[in-house]
Amino acid sequence: MAKGKWAQGIKPRAFQWVIQDQLAVCERPGGYGTNHRKVRRQEEIIWIRENGFAFVVSLIPSDHNLHAYDEFAMPWKHWPFSPGLDLDLALPQIYTELQTLLAGRKKLLLHMEEIGDRLMGLMAGYLRWTEMVPVTHEAIVVAERLFGRQIGPEGRAIADAAATAPKTVPVRPRPSDDGTGADGGSSGDAAVAGQAS
Repeated sequence: MAKGKWAQGIKPRAFQWVIQDQLAVCERPGGYGTNHRKVRRQEEIIWIRENGFAFVVSLIPSDHNLHAYDEFAMPWKHWPFSPGLDLDLALPQIYTELQTLLAGRKKLLLHMEEIGDRLMGLMAGYLRWTEMVPVTHEAIVVAERLFGRQIGPEGRAIADAAATAPKTVPVRPRPSDDGTGADGGSSGDAAVAGQAS
């Protein structure tokens, strides 16, 4: 039986595939700032769920509205990608987790408040880091064509940092009683570790 429009939801604004049928980005479901609408958020989350995405990954520094994904049984992860992050630590964490999920045939949708310089730079950087596009300048050009606009200095700096980012996650000792970080984590893991069960 065909589903009605409400049951199918609506495509999120600024939805764009970065890797066709595997990795996509959009602006925050429901919009951002004064344009945020609860009903629109609900309809966009339904569309995401109905289109087979394994996870929504919020890159927004705050955890606002993550509960909305739970309400619609949409699995999510929270990888805060704030301007103050140490890119040498954050990029390998984010890219390694992305690569692991995509290798497991998981279809992912990442979002920030809007499709801006940081998100475009993060995606250009991922194309460079994985060597799908082995030259940084070319990865930036590919991303600019995908998004239909130029990447500014902040996004270019992220893509540049990705070119030299380690292929494994750097381990930083976590403050603990024995000083070993024996639990395998680190306080820097927050960039990719938060998720709903």
